[in-house]
Amino acid sequence: MSFCCGASMIGTKGTLKHVRTHIHNVPIMFCPVCHRVEIHYLVESEYEILAEYAHSDGASEVDFQEYVEKKHPSLYENCVNNEDESPMEIVDSQIDIALDLLTFAKQIGDAEWEQELKNRLAMLNGRRNKLRQKRTSA
Repeated sequence: MSFCCGASMIGTKGTLKHVRTHIHNVPIMFCPVCHRVEIHYLVESEYEILAEYAHSDGASEVDFQEYVEKKHPSLYENCVNNEDESPMEIVDSQIDIALDLLTFAKQIGDAEWEQELKNRLAMLNGRRNKLRQKRTSA
């Protein structure tokens, strides 16, 4: 499971840009709060090789799935959330996880981790409030 700023990252596929080449369908991990993106560690080396070849060939777009034959059945098995869930479901799940971790941090007396989780909860709550406002205004 990958974490970003205290939130669990979501497994999905996305388009990444390497110099002037857009590479589609790359397995990535995405933070629902700060929107940080990481290439999934199981395909990172394949991505780098494809990106370099595509760039050196002058390709403007390539599809990762067409060039990388290797399937990773366990690619997203350790993800807490997935891209099919609604943004509200994701944020609610992230809040639940952070609250569980906060309880544990208090039990073990880790004040620094406690503060990080409180900051994360404040950010997640702000994100949830924005989603609620969007829902009511729509």
